[in-house]
Amino acid sequence: MSINGLTDGGALPAIEALAKFTAARQRLIANNVANLDTPGFTPLDADPVAFQAQMARAIDGRRDQAAGATSGPLVLGSRGPLSAGRDGSMALNPAELRENLLFHDRNDRNLERIMQDVSENLLAFQAATQLLRNRFRMIEMAISERI
Repeated sequence: MSINGLTDGGALPAIEALAKFTAARQRLIANNVANLDTPGFTPLDADPVAFQAQMARAIDGRRDQAAGATSGPLVLGSRGPLSAGRDGSMALNPAELRENLLFHDRNDRNLERIMQDVSENLLAFQAATQLLRNRFRMIEMAISERI
């Protein structure tokens, strides 16, 4: 097995994409909090449910491409909240949130919803980083022949 088999095998690419998605989404949410009282501000967000659907399509595509293989890069494409470049870079495709009534200053805000998004996103990020940490610990142990 090559080093690529270790770094792009199993769930590792999906976990890495989840960590990148949640980190980028946290920056969006922080921007929404920072502009909570800015007149005319429209909050942006990336839909986690759409991201999950995008990941499911990428995982199914990887399986279909190599007859059930669980290794190889995930092709996320650009349809969804996360776009992947050919060089491995990932960019968020946020959408405007228009789910609240506009306030008198034309700001569309909902502090409770934003705080809920912060909590949910933080839990997803912590889970992804813990899974990555465990996976790299296993790789380190295999390299040092302690298994």
